[in-house]
Amino acid sequence: MQEPPRSALRRIVAMQPWPQPPLIRVRYPVLLMHGFGILAGIGRSGHLHEEAMDLRRYCVPAYAPNVAPYNTVPYRAALWKSRIEQVLEETGAEKVNLIAHSMGGLDARYLISRLGMHPYVGGLVTLSTPHHGSPIARFILEQPEAFTRLVNDVCNWIGTTAFSECASDFLTTVRELTREHLEQRFNPDTPDHPDVLYWSYAGQAGKGAQTVINPFLRLFHKIIYDREGPNDGFVSVESAQWGVFKGIVEADHARQIGFQMAPGAGGYKSRPFFRTVVRSLAAEGL
Repeated sequence: MQEPPRSALRRIVAMQPWPQPPLIRVRYPVLLMHGFGILAGIGRSGHLHEEAMDLRRYCVPAYAPNVAPYNTVPYRAALWKSRIEQVLEETGAEKVNLIAHSMGGLDARYLISRLGMHPYVGGLVTLSTPHHGSPIARFILEQPEAFTRLVNDVCNWIGTTAFSECASDFLTTVRELTREHLEQRFNPDTPDHPDVLYWSYAGQAGKGAQTVINPFLRLFHKIIYDREGPNDGFVSVESAQWGVFKGIVEADHARQIGFQMAPGAGGYKSRPFFRTVVRSLAAEGL
């Protein structure tokens, strides 16, 4: 029998003995929840789809469904509830873990606390969720009526065109994201449930951070920075903190979910981040 060439032998020796990625042994399926708007879904299969598919490479039953991009927390939370019920039916699991970006974290808190879903949620991890509101919401509402009406009409058209089965209500949703609404109504009426684990992460970029900001977010970043300090272009570090605060990621609001338009934006990658979060949940027995 003829021996393989030396070059082939060298390639075989150089191969990794265990090239497959290590499994992440979670107890419950993972549902990734997107936030407000549809920008991050352009040209993709949907918000956070690629991150969910990456987790499946590590044997994590991960899902990233979509809901109405421009509607209120109660409306979206009801849609998320139906998505969770579908995951539970498909997997046969008792609970799910929720990892929510931006407004998705408010949806998650609402469905846990006010839609009776706490028996079916093991842990909730939020990333750059405006738990205490965002100055951007107040900034939009303070613009001339003709401008806000135009933005409202455009966003509602985009939302219903992208997701024809879902309604859109842009301006009502923006009012729900003000600090006044979150602090005076939403947070008092939406307490954490003691049987659910709550973790949070904040994001930052631009001034006061180690990475550049998406050029499309610079105006919003300045508005927030002048009022609340370091932020990611939509949510301040202060506002994003809820439950056990796990730290800051150096990435703007769009880059946190894989959408990058700023060269040299640092070393953050969305897929490894979500993997790290899931490993932490697994370590908690979730």
